[in-house]
Amino acid sequence: MADRRGLVEDWVRATLGATDLELEPASSDASFRRYWRVRHGGGTLIAMDAPPGQEDCGHYVRIAGQLRAIGLNTPEVLAQDLGLGLLLIGDLGSRQYLDALDEDSCERLYGDALAALATLQACGPTEGLPDYDEAFLRRELGIFDEWLLDRHLGLRLTDAEAAGRDADWDCLVANALEQPQVCVHRDYHSRNLMVVPGHNPGVLDFQDAVLGPVTYDLVSLLRDCYIAWPRARVEAWALGYFDLAVQSGVLEQGHEARFLRWFDLMGVQRHLKAAGIFARLHRRDGKPGYLGDIPRTLGYVVEVAAGYPELAGLGRLLSERVIPAL
Repeated sequence: MADRRGLVEDWVRATLGATDLELEPASSDASFRRYWRVRHGGGTLIAMDAPPGQEDCGHYVRIAGQLRAIGLNTPEVLAQDLGLGLLLIGDLGSRQYLDALDEDSCERLYGDALAALATLQACGPTEGLPDYDEAFLRRELGIFDEWLLDRHLGLRLTDAEAAGRDADWDCLVANALEQPQVCVHRDYHSRNLMVVPGHNPGVLDFQDAVLGPVTYDLVSLLRDCYIAWPRARVEAWALGYFDLAVQSGVLEQGHEARFLRWFDLMGVQRHLKAAGIFARLHRRDGKPGYLGDIPRTLGYVVEVAAGYPELAGLGRLLSERVIPAL
């Protein structure tokens, strides 16, 4: 990491033709990417370090340009060296939605985020994106099995539990695949949305976009792994978005009867995957900071499963065996 920091600093100095600059850590994420805030000439930029072989800077550049072209506020790419895995991009600040959301701000901030999501779904790129297909969905559910149940908890399912789990996975995959398919950000939540003075929100971490289910980003935002809201309020926001999506042509009025089921079960799939990733970050990558988010994340699944008889077994497994073991 120290060697990469020196590489970043030398490249930024050469790119800007300046020696009077300072680099400070801006953030790190759950991947191999690292971000540095560059202070120079009274302003700031962000240097993104994405080591080749582990991250694809070129994909980031393509998606960033496509999203800016439809009016989303993503960082502008100012300079790039794809061979080194380095980008110099605009700085959208350091105030995350997570830090700003409260009773006074939530309606305004979520209103902005939902409007941006409608733009992404109605106008976002679809060609060239990976398909969020059955194999992709099952691989993600496998992360929960391997990294949370097996490696983190050492939990072995009974034959009956394993059979029930397989049926649950079939249900969740079918739910995702029957939805209208749109451009999906895949991490559209309070740590990747920035509060900015104009053209809110700033949108980060979009490079893993796929073509997938219409409710995926919506549930990422409203049933966030990092902040929770009452169920009634979440459903009101979700149904408000349904109306917005109908107006923008993303959904049809005939979808209304299935919409909340799509939303609920999509959240179950996503939160199982997220819980597995949080365990993997700890066990494989030495990043224990996400472990505290697992109980909240699985709590969503238990709450939703209580309303769907076909997921009753999953709810019992989590509430009786998994959550107590965390």
